[in-house]
Parts: sequence; structure tokens; C-alpha cells
Amino acid sequence: MSKQTNIRLDDSTRAAAEDRAKRRGLSLQGYVADLIEQDVNESRAAFMAAAQAFLASYAAEFEAEFGEDRYPGLGARAAADAPRNAA
Repeated sequence: MSKQTNIRLDDSTRAAAEDRAKRRGLSLQGYVADLIEQDVNESRAAFMAAAQAFLASYAAEFEAEFGEDRYPGLGARAAADAPRNAA
């Protein structure tokens, strides 16, 4: 479902945006929506890449702190049955 959003532009910015929209075969509304969507998607991709790099650089530390062997001395079945949020 789409929602309506209003923006205010000065006359010269609006004229330039309308010209660019026309050259792309878009309405002003479509042009602005495309710009916002592109920015959101680029931000999301940049965040995901940074998160992946962060996790990769601290993988050993995460494994040491939160690795599979959180219940030393327990058998594999007992560890599987242990509560997930237990420290």
C-alpha cells in the first residue's frame, strides 16, 4: 500500500526536478519516489556490507564468547536440550 508524502521545493529546484523527470519519462512524483527508493536501497546495502565486514573481523571473538560449546562437560544431547538463553 502506498502512502502520500508532501514535500516543499523552491521554484528553481522544482523546475530542475521536473526537467530531469521529463527526460527520464517520469512524473515528478515518480522521479522523487525513485530517488528515495534508490537512496534507501543504497543505505541498506552499505549497512549490510559493513555488518558483514564487522562480523568477519571479529569472528574469532564471537566464536570464543558465543560458540557452540557453551555447556562444557555436558553431552551433545544435554547441551541441545539446555535453554538457549542460559549463560
